Amino acid sequence: MAGYYNNILETIGNTPLVKLNKIVKEVPATVLAKVETTNPGNSVKDRMALKMVEDAEKAGLLQPGGTIIECTSGNTGMGIAIAAVVKGYKCIFTTTDKQSKEKVDILRAVGAEVIVCPTNVGPEDPRSYYSVAERLSKEIPNSFWCNQYDNLSNRLAHYESTGPEIWEQTEGKITHFVVGVGTGGTISGVGRYLKEQNPNIKIWGIDPYGSVFKKYHETGEFDEKEIYPYVTEGIGEDILPKNVDFDIIDHFEKVTDKDAAIGTRELARQEGIMVGNSAGSAIMGVKQLASELKEDDLVVVLFHDHGSRYVGKMFNDEWMRERGFLEDELKVKDLIAKKDNSDFFTLKSSQTVKEALQFMKEHDLSQLPLVDEAGKIVGAITETLVLSCLLENPMSNSERPLSEIMCAPFPLVDLELSVKKVGGYFNHKTPAVIAIDKAGTPHIITKYDMIQTIG
Repeated sequence: MAGYYNNILETIGNTPLVKLNKIVKEVPATVLAKVETTNPGNSVKDRMALKMVEDAEKAGLLQPGGTIIECTSGNTGMGIAIAAVVKGYKCIFTTTDKQSKEKVDILRAVGAEVIVCPTNVGPEDPRSYYSVAERLSKEIPNSFWCNQYDNLSNRLAHYESTGPEIWEQTEGKITHFVVGVGTGGTISGVGRYLKEQNPNIKIWGIDPYGSVFKKYHETGEFDEKEIYPYVTEGIGEDILPKNVDFDIIDHFEKVTDKDAAIGTRELARQEGIMVGNSAGSAIMGVKQLASELKEDDLVVVLFHDHGSRYVGKMFNDEWMRERGFLEDELKVKDLIAKKDNSDFFTLKSSQTVKEALQFMKEHDLSQLPLVDEAGKIVGAITETLVLSCLLENPMSNSERPLSEIMCAPFPLVDLELSVKKVGGYFNHKTPAVIAIDKAGTPHIITKYDMIQTIG
């Protein structure tokens, strides 16, 4: 019976090639994206994960009921985990603490055990995710460590599948292949295949600052001074994996963490393509190299994985601002979103000073909007007003209606107003402002809220 696959592993590969438009409008060449998110594990790593597992089975290195061990930034682990589910293996993955929470959660969701190791240690350190994976493979009976960095099944998978797909999809017209380099399997496997078809095709690797690849490629020197922590996930290394074939690669282009993060967001907002951080880095690399391209060039840039694994990072405004990656001004709507407590307390102007004091003490409030019987804001009180009134004459003033001592209503500000401009409203008489969101819900913004935001 036609029309279905025997299992999910048969759906790996044959990913689409999509023309990019707005984000590369200043690039003279035609730029196509090889979007690997349609693989079942939502990344290019499904290809090599299955290849490593099947080659290990053929070599007798992986026995029925065995345990697959791997050090992974998340995507290779997902590919291996899917293969393990279908084939009946257990999985133990080591990863680093810089990887997104989403990646770790997804691995655990498919039944894998995940061990999080520190990022800022050398590969030879016993705590590194390389070392822990290697140690576990020696300690656990009937286990197999894939070691994607040095396992040449990695790049062979791309030589056999990804490269031929790109050649066929471009009808052999491709002139440049661009991809972020981590283990080196994708760029080396695809690059080798493409250069066998046409030696003039340029293979460009994208490398984050903090990785050793670019300097090693250009000088042959492994410079430990080049190594330092970086935010970009899934690409760059502090080792030289055997899968990286430096002879195949024509050029390495460095891209900053900030530009990679911005590129990731721009792909979603300008092209509608929700992909991961390494894709943002790759497309920014293409833009940096625009002067090297001509109008009749055909560039294929590979997008590794899906953006859903980065919603708490590159797609989170607060995370971006904390790292100085987002330079737009914080607005009232952003401040409201960050508030821990969105309760909007009011009292009626007909209520008494005594009632106001009790209410403010109970809810730890320093100021309150006042409303009339219809719920319309007609004024405001502050703790200073209430206390002054009571100190002046405790007996008689405690029963006075608030309408007799209230001040003018707190100013109403627009959701799009910058927080910096909101600060101009505050003085000794105005300790708060009010904003109304698009659902019609009012929110109070106090000096304390401003201090929390700035802090």
